[in-house]
Formats: sequence, C-alpha cells, structure tokens
Amino acid sequence: MDKESKLEEEILASFERGEWKSVPKLKSEIARFAAIASAALAKNKRVNIRISSRDLDDIQAKAAEEAIPYQTLMASVLHKYVTGRLVEPSPNLPPRSSGTRQKRCAT
Repeated sequence: MDKESKLEEEILASFERGEWKSVPKLKSEIARFAAIASAALAKNKRVNIRISSRDLDDIQAKAAEEAIPYQTLMASVLHKYVTGRLVEPSPNLPPRSSGTRQKRCAT
C-alpha cells in the first residue's frame, strides 16, 4: 500500500471515530473571503489585441487540448505573466506540441 492510501485510510478511520470537529465560522469572515475571491476573479475590463492568425490558431489548438475556451487560456497566461508565475519550459525538455502543425522555420 502506498503512503497516500495509508494516510487516506488513517484519516477516514479518524473521522469515523468522531475525532473531527467542525470549527465555528464567523459570517463576517466568510463574507470577507467571498469578497476577496470575487474581486480576484472579476473580469471588468475588455481588451482588444491584434495577433497573427497563425498565433491565434496555435492558441486555439492549445486551448482545445486543455478543453477550455481560448480566451480563458489567453487570460490565464497573461495573469500568470503579470503575477510572476509564468514558468518557462525546462531547456532539457522538448516543447509540447499538439501534433497538428509543423514547427515554424526561422527566416
């Protein structure tokens, strides 16, 4: 049995023995966290950009691989970039490809 399964079984047994207790929640604290979450997820600005049709096709293909709308993928990439969480691929790993397009040639 792996460590995760053993831990899950220990947690379940602990729960079934009644060792878990609910923590009372303050309505003000719940409301505060709900407001923070809403503000973080609010999309209240519209932006129009011009990109090449080839880049848009690639973005749409990547979004299809992830089963998400391409606008959502674009917003996610921009968000990760501005928050410093966009991770560049390791130089040791080959780039991911959808397999539907040839790599672009440098001219």
